[in-house]
Amino acid sequence: MDLMEQVKIRVLDYDDLDAIVEIDKEVLGKERPDYWQMKIELSESRSPMASLVAELDGRVVGFILGDASGWEYGVPDTVGWIDTIGVHPKYQKKGIARLLFKEMVTNLKKVGVDTIYTFVNWRDWDLLHFFDKMGFQKGDMIHLELKLEG
Repeated sequence: MDLMEQVKIRVLDYDDLDAIVEIDKEVLGKERPDYWQMKIELSESRSPMASLVAELDGRVVGFILGDASGWEYGVPDTVGWIDTIGVHPKYQKKGIARLLFKEMVTNLKKVGVDTIYTFVNWRDWDLLHFFDKMGFQKGDMIHLELKLEG
């Protein structure tokens, strides 16, 4: 059986915290349990169908966190956001992120979303390549930043 046929995509829930912390640690090299606890709690209170996990043999191997806009920053409620996507390094480049993304898109379409935004570091070539393959293009929004001293 094909690996992708074995992957189950489901809505993320609080019990997935430890697995997400572990994936994040494998990818970034540090543990951030408090950060992920807050992110999961927010995802459960917003658009739970936009935050998903990928399971393989009962083990979480990837996740995507997103939301449908509620007119934040003047962005219409037809806009969805991808906050974070993560796949355990052992399972990267096998199609898991694509499965997560496609299921999220299906779910967001059901609530009227017709555009999805995300932020990507322009030096993160793997992530830029992934989003390019998913059909993303440079959008009209401008990223602004202010460096604070001290």
